[in-house]
Amino acid sequence: MTLPQHIPVFAVCGWSGSGKTTVLIEVIQRLVRRGLTVGVVKQDVHGLNIDHEGKDTDRFYKAGADVLIRGPEQSFSRRHRTDYPPLVHLLKTICPRYDLILVEGHKTTPLPNKVWLLAEGEETCPPEATGIRHVLGRDEDRVGILLQMIDKWLPTLWRRAPLFAGILIGGEGLRMGQPKHVLRIKGRTYLEQIIDAVKPCVDQTVLLGEAHVPGSLSNVPRLPDAQGVRGPLAGMLAAMRWSPLTSWVFLGCDQPLVSPEALQWLLDTRKPGVWAVLPRLEHSSDKMEPLLAYYDFRAAPMLEGVCKPVDIADSPRVATPLVPASFTCAWTNVNTPADRAHAETVVAQRSSQQGTALRPPLEYAF
Repeated sequence: MTLPQHIPVFAVCGWSGSGKTTVLIEVIQRLVRRGLTVGVVKQDVHGLNIDHEGKDTDRFYKAGADVLIRGPEQSFSRRHRTDYPPLVHLLKTICPRYDLILVEGHKTTPLPNKVWLLAEGEETCPPEATGIRHVLGRDEDRVGILLQMIDKWLPTLWRRAPLFAGILIGGEGLRMGQPKHVLRIKGRTYLEQIIDAVKPCVDQTVLLGEAHVPGSLSNVPRLPDAQGVRGPLAGMLAAMRWSPLTSWVFLGCDQPLVSPEALQWLLDTRKPGVWAVLPRLEHSSDKMEPLLAYYDFRAAPMLEGVCKPVDIADSPRVATPLVPASFTCAWTNVNTPADRAHAETVVAQRSSQQGTALRPPLEYAF
């Protein structure tokens, strides 16, 4: 099992007495003050002592049970070692909870980013320490150097997560007389318009729902709605459960005016610490747009616990930027015949501005 490239793991290695814990504590404090969520994985070859003799939790554990305890501000679990999973499995399991995972130790474990802290009298790292990117002496600003390395590496890594577009096609379109995803503008269905618009910006497009689609789109992957869930969340949760380490842009099938430029603006708002981007169309509005919105794979646990996507908007992990005026029409929902007429006018204007010349393909860096 290999670690996916977009999982943010940074290891600090060194002998006992090299100052690993002291350095990591200062690094963690500074990162947390910036609003990042940090996890630490530590291996202790001397054994663990994390409970108090005689406490109920300790007695449950010694009786043979695994213990999970929850308090008002913290929780912990204590498990017996049965099938000990490899470190990579553990990192993949916990990564949806954190912006960054710091590993203390594991000098021989293959990890993508490892530094070695020299102990007193030590001149270099030992040969068994593999994959070391940087060796830091005791007289160097080790905290500052580590933070610089993280600042340079983490934002780039953040955008390496696979990015899929999920288009919701479950509505019946009763007000329009037919399902909205098969309405046409200039001879093409809304669904075809949307797929073409997002294609330059995403790795794959997935249709979410079981509505009939044109034969020309029969090769586009499809997922049924999650059972027991209503509304847009049914498709969104189905997608995030299907590919749990993938980030998503979710759109409605009634948003035919989306453009690559508007989507790229949305994606440019991504940064460490932001797990979802729900745009606003007006300065004074507290109404967030849950579709044509970005959801990092870390947003999945938040969505699992709400009734509507906008219910996560108050989280400090969610950004709600104002859409530039030049892009607002991309968030138009076609719900009425008047909306449809407006969409046709906008598409006609775009075609007129572009003329008959083919536009060069758009290139986006991730």
